[in-house]
Formats: sequence, C-alpha cells, structure tokens
Amino acid sequence: MTSAATIEHLEVADASAKLHQWLSGIPGPVVALTGAGISTDSGIPDYRGPNGSYSRGHKPMKHDEFMGSHRNRQRYWSRSTVGWQWFSAARPNDAHRALAALEAAGKISGVITQNVDMLHQRAGSAAVVDLHGVNSRVVCMGCGATAPRHALQAQLAARNAAWLEALSAVDGGLSAAARRADGDVDVEVEGFELCDCEACGGVLKPDVVFFGDNVPQARVRQCFDMVAAADGLLVVGSSLAVYSGFRFVEAAVKQGKPVAILNQGPTRAEKAGLPILKLEAGCSAVLRAVAQEWPRQDLILQNGVVNSS
Repeated sequence: MTSAATIEHLEVADASAKLHQWLSGIPGPVVALTGAGISTDSGIPDYRGPNGSYSRGHKPMKHDEFMGSHRNRQRYWSRSTVGWQWFSAARPNDAHRALAALEAAGKISGVITQNVDMLHQRAGSAAVVDLHGVNSRVVCMGCGATAPRHALQAQLAARNAAWLEALSAVDGGLSAAARRADGDVDVEVEGFELCDCEACGGVLKPDVVFFGDNVPQARVRQCFDMVAAADGLLVVGSSLAVYSGFRFVEAAVKQGKPVAILNQGPTRAEKAGLPILKLEAGCSAVLRAVAQEWPRQDLILQNGVVNSS
C-alpha cells in the first residue's frame, strides 16, 4: 500500500476492471461500508452530492431538537408522513444486488450500512449491520416499545386525513425536488396531529440515529469486529464525512488492510491522506459489472434479490 490515496477517474469498464482486480488480489472476503450514494439509483437522494439534500438547503433534524420541542416533532412527523409513501416504495438497485451476489459468492463477508432504507436486506444481503438504525421501525422514548413504521403511518394518516387532503389540493403531489435523503419532504406543518405511544403515552421516534445522537456501543463493536475479521474494506457511495463511518476506514488502515472507495465526489479518506484506492465512478454500473464477472456463474440477479440457479 502507498502512503497516500490513489485517486482514479474512470469509465465504467475501466473502474469495474480495476475493482475486480483489487478484490481478486485479496485472499479472503472483504467487508463493505455503504453510504447514501449507493441508494440514489433507487430514487433516494444523498446528502452531499450535487443534487443531494444539503445542496438544496435541507438540514436533518438533530436528536435534541426532536426531543426538546413538540413543534419540531410535529415538523418531523408531518414531513415523514408525506414522504413515507415514496421512501417505503424504493427498491434495491444494481449496486445493492451486486453486493448481495458477491456475499453469496463468498467475497463480501458483510455490509455495514449508514443508510436507514433496508435496501441491502431486500436485495438479499444476509450479514447487514444498520449502523444508523432503520426507518421502518419506531421506538418509544419512554418505555422502549417498538412498532413497525407502517402501523404508525396508518394511524397518522387516519388522524390527519383532512390535513393530507388539504396538502394534496395545494401541492397536487410532491415532486422529486421536495424529497430528502432521510425520507423527509418539504411541507407546511400547521395543524398536523401527532400520535403517542399506545403503551405509555411517550414520545415516538423513528428507530434511527439522528445527527447529534450516538450509535449504540454494542453496534459499534460489532462493526469493528467485522472490519477486524475481514481481509479488506470496500467503501461504496459514502463521502465518509460523518465520523461514525470514517472510523472503520481508520481502523482498517491501522490494521494494514487494503481499502478501496467507490464514490462520485471527494471523501474524507483522501483528504486525510490515507493509503486507499479511490475510484470515481457510478456505484450501480461498476458493481454490477464486477458481480457479473465473478467466478460464481450460478448466481443470478432476479427480481431484486439474489437467487442461486
């Protein structure tokens, strides 16, 4: 490994060949670390890309803001209620399916994802750690009870039927420009009614790690163990701007393991001068090409999941 990042801007064919060569040169399996960029082809915006949420002025709500203000919770849940329809309808893309195929082939040992969309699981990946939680589950901040997000969605929609009807009459539906990376959308919140925990009346929160919140330590240790057990680390679709993900790159480098990053746009790793291979190319096309050329020819990508024929 070199002492600084090797950055290559490549076409799909060249990038896939380079990544295939990198993976083939590592004796055992590698662990994947994925970010918002892997889900953009599924219709979920990223945060820091040219068309990402941040570039359009969106700032995700912080944990203290959510817990400290009824108005802020009203803002969050109103927007989430409107955005849930398109967010929950997102389906895995070729990048998700390719990682699942490489896992089935024994080259990917598991996935650490910073995303909350569960698209890796839907694509067929088995060993997935949702570092920042999942948007499909809600948790009571009082008693700790959890429930499916779709159940709360039905309650919120029923309680706010008139509000939703009025919004539809004004907006006529939401454009893609109103959508956010966390399932949020840009809407007015006046008059929106919240639902509390049915067990204790406590505050309901999506079971995700908000900005300013901490990832549970047991989950962090699990991720460090995955990095330690793998022969390398492949980062896909992440700028690594948030330390919760970047620390695993630091750990892999410290352990002398090869690190490759497939991402469009700069990342924290090359800015830090870490010895990594950086491939500037689209995630879906590159990973699909790599998976299709992998030795396990019996693996096929079908209907959004990986099947063995």
